[in-house]
Amino acid sequence: MSATATGVKIVQPSEGREGFIGTIGVRFLIEGAEAGERFSLVEHPMSPRALAAPLHLHTREDEYSFVLEGRMGALLGDEVVEAGPGDLVFKPRNQWHTFWNAGDAPCRILEIISPAGFERFFQELVELGGAGQADPGEFARLRERYGVEMKPETVPELLERFGLRMGEPIPGGWQAS
Repeated sequence: MSATATGVKIVQPSEGREGFIGTIGVRFLIEGAEAGERFSLVEHPMSPRALAAPLHLHTREDEYSFVLEGRMGALLGDEVVEAGPGDLVFKPRNQWHTFWNAGDAPCRILEIISPAGFERFFQELVELGGAGQADPGEFARLRERYGVEMKPETVPELLERFGLRMGEPIPGGWQAS
């Protein structure tokens, strides 16, 4: 289904391209081209206690995480927050951050990315087989192209500090339980 920046688009729960980026899922709801590159919208289903990513920062876009289901934890700079259904967490560009499923049940968030463009990073990462399967050189070039900096060495400490694990795909994870 496609729409222009001024068209109508309805995405049903069983629709939208989806994939796994190595630790969490991604479902593409509104891509930048459909919104005049002003924003994009993806959904991230996360398995219980899943770490989404190492500590990282975006140099080009802000992210807004709206929790649909479950509990999302986040480290924003030095501040640790936890959010539940209906809560919105702002992750501004140029701030080191990460996020995770803070509960023992699946968590689903809507991720608003502004301006658009970073949704293409997720698509390319899916095509590379996810962060853990990607060739390290290809993954480094991908991060550079999209202006994202990562500290992979933070993963062991994040896993231990917050009682997390590397996530796994959730079949149909974008559908409410």
